[in-house]
Amino acid sequence: MERHEIRAVNALRILSADMIQKANSGHPGVAIGAAPMAFALWEKVMNFNPNFANWINRDRFVLSAGHGSSLLYSLLYFNKFGLTVDDLKSFRQLDSKLPGHPEVGHTAGVDATTGPLSQGLATAVGMAMAEKHLSALYNRPGFNVIDHYTYSIIGDGDLMEGLSEEALNIAGDKKLNKLIVLYDSNDVSLDGPLSLSTDENVKSRVEAAGWDYSLVVDGNTNIDAITLAIQKAQKTDRPSLIEIKTTIGYGTPQQGTNAVHGSALGEENLAKMRDFFDWKLAPFEFDDEIFETFDQAVVNKRVNYDNWSKMFADYSAEYPQEAVRLTSQELNVESLHNEYKVGDQVATRVASQTVMNQLAKANPQFWGGAADLASSNKTYLSDGGNFTSETPKGKNVYFGVREFGMATAVNGINLHGGSRAFGSTFFVFSDYMRAAVRLAAIMNLPSIFIGSHDSIAVGEDGPTHEPIEQLTSFRAMPNLNVIRPADANETVQAWKLIGQTTNRPSFLVTSRQKLPVLAETIDAPIEKGAYVIVDSDKETPDGILLAAGSEVSLAIKARELLLTEGIDVRVVSVPVMNLFNDQSDDYKEAVLPANVTKRLAIEMGASLSWYQYVGLDGRVMGIDKFGLSGKGPEVIERFGFTPEKIADQFKKMM
Repeated sequence: MERHEIRAVNALRILSADMIQKANSGHPGVAIGAAPMAFALWEKVMNFNPNFANWINRDRFVLSAGHGSSLLYSLLYFNKFGLTVDDLKSFRQLDSKLPGHPEVGHTAGVDATTGPLSQGLATAVGMAMAEKHLSALYNRPGFNVIDHYTYSIIGDGDLMEGLSEEALNIAGDKKLNKLIVLYDSNDVSLDGPLSLSTDENVKSRVEAAGWDYSLVVDGNTNIDAITLAIQKAQKTDRPSLIEIKTTIGYGTPQQGTNAVHGSALGEENLAKMRDFFDWKLAPFEFDDEIFETFDQAVVNKRVNYDNWSKMFADYSAEYPQEAVRLTSQELNVESLHNEYKVGDQVATRVASQTVMNQLAKANPQFWGGAADLASSNKTYLSDGGNFTSETPKGKNVYFGVREFGMATAVNGINLHGGSRAFGSTFFVFSDYMRAAVRLAAIMNLPSIFIGSHDSIAVGEDGPTHEPIEQLTSFRAMPNLNVIRPADANETVQAWKLIGQTTNRPSFLVTSRQKLPVLAETIDAPIEKGAYVIVDSDKETPDGILLAAGSEVSLAIKARELLLTEGIDVRVVSVPVMNLFNDQSDDYKEAVLPANVTKRLAIEMGASLSWYQYVGLDGRVMGIDKFGLSGKGPEVIERFGFTPEKIADQFKKMM
């Protein structure tokens, strides 16, 4: 390794430590210890262009150990991604470009929001899936428009999370040979030596999952060995994990201990670190030799971008539709329609599958899979084929019973660009996906999640499989569209909404049981979140029944019963609560007039989310305890969800 490269690596270390010291907050240990592998990857191997940070064919980089963000920001600074010294000095401060953990869309050059450990690794798996699928789908002879690698730096904590096992197995099964993971193996976690919590053999573990494994014994100083290991990994036919032995906080008085993991070094220790590396420059100051080292690496990379750009211009002229699909995540929903007639009985999961297949025919970029439940969720794309290592064009992904891994991989696929991917499972198992759904919402990412079997109507499988609190809890998540359609018509409109929503994730919740197709839901304006589905004949209704999903048809029947007794109520369908809450005050008043205080909300789930609409004089027919095992209709009746009992509940309010 040449002197100028040693100084460039030390510049990454020193800058990372100085940023943390200035903020008096951060994680210096990983930033200092992983600097050599980061330099080898970014400057000697990776393909990117800082002037076009979102270039579709760039190599992707995911810092799964997101607490080491100061190292990533140092790389972005030296590689000319538009950061200034003032930005560096504002690290971890309010309104800074450099938040405590990397946030995609917030800082140019950050490919994924990370921090919750192992989600970065699983996100990288999704990105590599996208590369494999899109290259098979869009490349043409002479036009390798998608041809890149996905890299991730992970730590011991990432591999301890259960998600890592799901991610490793998905990648191994799909033989994602262009996924290369650098494992910062320093044998220390936040609470102390790694030996306190694990003694697993990582080599055996990853090889058992179908990965290529290699080891670099000196990750503190041997950049050449790291570079060679990455270059060898590029030639394998499997995903690769390179274990790189490092010393956490290398060169500091606390090196090798957890004391250097998660707090600023302090001025005295920082001075000793400078002495160790013979560093004479003041904080945030660097000489020409350091800048020139990074600048030359960037110049070399731009040649690859320029060559690709010329090729893509020719590709766009010859394959214009394909070129457009690679740059847009909005789906064409014009052809979506309901194939069922008013009066038909059809589960919304079945109606959803019908629409999904229409969507897939019109949008080659639409693909996804299930956590071993496609036949139950009704999410298989009938003409799409299967995504495997041998058939990467396939649209149906078999994720296996790995809900968390699936959801995070879906995020990675959508982060990559050029795709709109979905993942599905039983709604009750959405709890296994929650952290990934949350991260999608934070990233403003249009991931599509589907949960079928949405209520106690699941029946015989009993309380473990009957979602109760899930609807309410996901509705509480910011920036997430939770959509629960009432019938096949609302399901069509739900998919139109999903296809055109590109700034947040969607969670479509569908029924197991058959529901009547209603005349009142044709062209339902569910983009408004709620609407009057059946109105009262009176200028001021006697009351309002509110419902979502399968309970909407029950509410309509209850209204008919009430009408025979001279009680004339309005029925409101509420398929997407958060979108209704976003409407104007005038629209909300038109749907839920303030002077109509007798309101009854009906849903076969936790009641909490409905109180915002019924007010102090209203009531909620919900279920605030776990379900029962028995035939679905009998369970529903036991809990009182019949038109007769709904009508009785409303009459008690009169």
